[in-house]
Amino acid sequence: MNELVTGDAVVLGLRPAKLPSRALAVVIDLVVVWAAYIVVSIVLTIATDSLDTAAVAALAVASFLLIPVGVPIAVETLSHGRSLGKLACGLRVVRDDGGPIRFRHALVRGAMGVVELLMSFGVIACVASLVSARGRRVGDLFAGTLVVRERVPTDRGRPVPPPPPWLVGRFSELDLSSVPDDLWLAIRQYLTRMGQLDAAVGWSMSQRLADDLAARTGVPLPPGVPPAAYLAAVVNERQARDSRRAFGSATAAAAAVGPVGGLAPTVRPPQTRPPVVGQLDAVPQDAPQDVAAPPASRFAPPA
Repeated sequence: MNELVTGDAVVLGLRPAKLPSRALAVVIDLVVVWAAYIVVSIVLTIATDSLDTAAVAALAVASFLLIPVGVPIAVETLSHGRSLGKLACGLRVVRDDGGPIRFRHALVRGAMGVVELLMSFGVIACVASLVSARGRRVGDLFAGTLVVRERVPTDRGRPVPPPPPWLVGRFSELDLSSVPDDLWLAIRQYLTRMGQLDAAVGWSMSQRLADDLAARTGVPLPPGVPPAAYLAAVVNERQARDSRRAFGSATAAAAAVGPVGGLAPTVRPPQTRPPVVGQLDAVPQDAPQDVAAPPASRFAPPA
C-alpha cells in the first residue's frame, strides 16, 4: 500500500508496483526494444555499405537515440504511461497525484533511464527502488511520477466521490495551473478516505484544504458551498480537463460519472440555490416537493 498519508492518517488509494513486477516489465520492454534495434542496425549496415565511415557512425548514433531511447518515450507518452511490458504486467506510470503523465514526464524518465537502466545495467534503478518508500527509481523522482498497479480487486477501489449536480461545470473557468501536485494529492487523499475520519477532524481538514486551494486559484470559496463539495467539484473539473487532454472531448464526460453510472449534468440548473451547508447532495429548495432529500452527507459539520 502506498505510504503517503496526511497528518490525519488519510491514505491515498494508489498501489505502487513492487520491484519484481517492475523489473519484469523492464525486461520485456528491453527485449522488444533491443530486438528492434538489432534488426534496424542490420538493415542499416546492409543499406549503407557504400557510405563512408563518418556517415555510418552518424546513422548508428541516430538509430541508437531513436530506438532504445526515443521509442520508449514516445510509447509512454502516447499510451499515457503504459509500455508493452507494463501492459503485460498490469502496471502504469502516473503522476504523483494519480493523474496521467505527459510528454515531459516521459522525457525525463527516458533520459534518466539511459543512465539507470542501460549504462548501469539496471543497478542504479534497483537500488533507488529498494530505498524508496514507494519503489521509485531516480527517473521517477525527477519526473514526479509513480508506477502503480492497475490490476487490483474492484472492491478495494475508492474513487473520488462526484460533486453534486449543481456544482458540475461551475468551476470550468478556474485557473488550476498554480495548484501544486502535493495539494492535489492531499485533496484526493481526503476525498477517498473521508469516511474513515472522525467527523470533527474531517470537517476541519476539508476547510483547511479548501482554503489552501482557494488561495492557489485566487478565487475564494463560494458562499454557502460546503468545503468538501467544493473540493469534489474542483477535482471533478480537473479530471474532466485531463480526460479532454489525454483522450479527447468524447470521453471528457467520464470524469463526471457518479457512483451509479449516471452522468451528472454539465450545466447548472437555472434558479438553483446552494444546499444547506453540511449537505453535499441536498435537493435545491425549488425542486419538486415529491422528491425526497437524500440522507445527510458524510461531509456534514460535526454536531
